[in-house]
Amino acid sequence: MNDLEKLKTLKAEAEIVEQTRGEHVSIRVSPHGYLTVLFLATFAAGQLFYLEIDVAGFVVLALAWFFIPLFAMNDKIAFDGRRLERTGLMPRLWAWFNASRRRLKLSDIEQVETHSIRALRRGGNLYYRYRTVIRGRGISIAFASGGDDYRNLIKTILPKLDDSLLDTRSIELRDHLGDIKEILTKAEFSRIPSSDVLLSSFRGVKRSLRQNAVTVHGEEDKADDLRQLGNELRVAGQLPRALEAFRRALLIRPRDGWLLFEFARCLHAFAGMRREPKLERRAYAALRLSARHGATDGELLARIGEWYFQIGEVTRAGKLFQFVRDRLGESFRTALGLAELALSEGKIAHVIHHFAAAHRLASTSALRRRSKTETDYFSRLNDDEEYMEMEIGRVNLLETVEGSKKTALRIAILAFPAIMIGVLFEDNLIANIGWAVSTVSLLIWTGLIVTAKMLAQRIPYELMNDED
Repeated sequence: MNDLEKLKTLKAEAEIVEQTRGEHVSIRVSPHGYLTVLFLATFAAGQLFYLEIDVAGFVVLALAWFFIPLFAMNDKIAFDGRRLERTGLMPRLWAWFNASRRRLKLSDIEQVETHSIRALRRGGNLYYRYRTVIRGRGISIAFASGGDDYRNLIKTILPKLDDSLLDTRSIELRDHLGDIKEILTKAEFSRIPSSDVLLSSFRGVKRSLRQNAVTVHGEEDKADDLRQLGNELRVAGQLPRALEAFRRALLIRPRDGWLLFEFARCLHAFAGMRREPKLERRAYAALRLSARHGATDGELLARIGEWYFQIGEVTRAGKLFQFVRDRLGESFRTALGLAELALSEGKIAHVIHHFAAAHRLASTSALRRRSKTETDYFSRLNDDEEYMEMEIGRVNLLETVEGSKKTALRIAILAFPAIMIGVLFEDNLIANIGWAVSTVSLLIWTGLIVTAKMLAQRIPYELMNDED
């Protein structure tokens, strides 16, 4: 990279910092870790009561139920316009203990990934819970949806980041995440029927598009509003109403590649919820139409390729990525997609080549740092058989540990009824067996949690040199 490119990069990063100065938002960290500690402490207090060590039991119970919720309430992810920071006493102590970072500047963000979880199904609607992970400089900061704080954080940070840093779902949240009440009001204003009314009408989607495409000619100005509304409804989990909004937009623009792509994703999610193979085949057909009508749009084709890869259509994803690279020119997103495809096929040399191309095409210093890190890592795997064997062993051991965690927790839970039966019927033998089994299982479970966190980190290559 020459001096002019470096100056442009520094200027762009300075502009990002200036734009975000003065913006203060925060969100509480997901309390899963604190709940785990609270559960273990409560169990320990119960065991102390059973052993008639009442004073120690009361102390453990009181301290746990006072301090752990207090720590959880004060553990937040805060953004001050310049950096993300994990606040709270416990993160500070942990960062001091292992000399780790708990702050991440906006210009150091290398990757943003969002995962969706179907939290609740009601009728034809899915109520999603989103979990966003922001990575950079060797640390990751995760936060989950559940209120206005999540939406404020997404709307404050993600618009300031380059699209290449974001995965498809993060881009959708950035552009379409809104207040559910406002979205439903817009749907009512647009006269979109309720989900219950629409549930039985989607079998005729294809027929309706063919019959009515001419009748709405001249209403092109409505297509953008309907597309935006459809995406907002889809992100909010209102799938039937989102499909109706997309259907109306497609009546106006039946050859819009982006609109077809978004409609296909919505229909695929709806088909998965309803478990209807016919709707799923229509979703794939809409994806193929999207690629056909967007054959000159490299960004759209790359996004379709990413979606194919996510749903397991690896061959189609590879063909699209190669088409974009050969016919429309290389891009960071395409190179990254080809690298992930090669990794899924075990072609390490191809992985190195595509990550090197991504490094060359990266538009920011954070993207260059991320692609260089991946290139160096897989180059070491390719060149050093001993290092590769160690990494394969680590990954295999991590999978074993994850499975063992679930088994240990199940055994502990299954032992709880024995404790209750022994206490209720004053049968010391059954109670003692229950306490012994559950205690050992929970100790193993706790150890496996710590082990899994350690194994999740790649083995530093410098460790191999130190051993030599």
